[in-house]
Amino acid sequence: MDMLAIKPKDKCRYDVVSLGEVMLRLDPGEGRIRTARGFKAWEGGGEYNVARGLRRCFGQRTAIVTSLVTNEIGFLLEDLILQGGLDTSLIQWVDYDGIGRTVRNGLNFTERGFGIRGAVGCSDRGNSAASQLEPGDIDWEYIFGELGVRWFHTGGIFAGLSDSTREVVIEALEVARKFGTITSYDLNYRPSLWRSVGGLQECTKVNQEIANYVDVMVGFPSILGFEVNREEEDAMEMDAGTFKKMIEMAVAEYPNFKVFAATIRHVKTATINDWGAICWADGEYYTATHIPDLEILDRVGGGDSFASGLIYGLMDLESPHRAVECGVAHGALAMTTPGDTSMVSLAEVEKIISGASARTDR
Repeated sequence: MDMLAIKPKDKCRYDVVSLGEVMLRLDPGEGRIRTARGFKAWEGGGEYNVARGLRRCFGQRTAIVTSLVTNEIGFLLEDLILQGGLDTSLIQWVDYDGIGRTVRNGLNFTERGFGIRGAVGCSDRGNSAASQLEPGDIDWEYIFGELGVRWFHTGGIFAGLSDSTREVVIEALEVARKFGTITSYDLNYRPSLWRSVGGLQECTKVNQEIANYVDVMVGFPSILGFEVNREEEDAMEMDAGTFKKMIEMAVAEYPNFKVFAATIRHVKTATINDWGAICWADGEYYTATHIPDLEILDRVGGGDSFASGLIYGLMDLESPHRAVECGVAHGALAMTTPGDTSMVSLAEVEKIISGASARTDR
């Protein structure tokens, strides 16, 4: 794809590097957080999930830039990241003070929801190591200039952790641009992150500044201010026509955008959604095959898996239409399994794209 000018594989150590917080997800399974007596442990984080999906499903060479505390929870997270196949050499490790008074690893309690009962997330991430990253902590010149990276991904969750993390995002995007690395950003508005620091209005302001450095934008244009007073759940109910109008406004305001993509989700119940996506690239719109009445086991991570499929399609298949199809198929399949992260194979993604049924493979 000439419009993206992606660096060749043989010139880079990494296909994709993500910047973001990795939390320990504690999942009560079919139960509820408030009455649980046991939890399943997973790792997860919006930006991390994208890199992990690109590694596990799409076979890309990926790494995560984050910060963890040198205690048993941090080592557990490292072990889970290693099981996901990501390079951990770029993780920043911080000394533990004994009780987490000054720094800690983030926790995320998430229940899946069912039917009329929606999913619930309760994060416990204040003063986390990732939230305390500051400009200058990470040697981006080394990562992008010496090691080489084809694609860099980050997003609004990491940017929302603190005043310093949004500065780190801009620092990374500037250096990535300097060395010709393609950049993507998922707007990913989370009300809990912004509730005490200005809400959606402040989130929009921060993302508007960051958007100037981004090649491929993923998410709802309303989070950039192109829809008045739209909360995320309202934005999910918009149709393709509305998205097109908002995307047109966004790309006019930000001529640096080469691609803008968003999922289209109509929530019927916590476990039944209509699912699709739209992608603007080089002045053209591409829509994925709509999946009506998608049955969902665990919704968390569906959007991240869409992003990883989209990036794979843009990077290796060099086709915006194929990219949005990969994103929708990968996101749909990821929501049929527990946990934030993908358990999907490329063969399964291709099978969904081809229109194959859910018959048993023997």
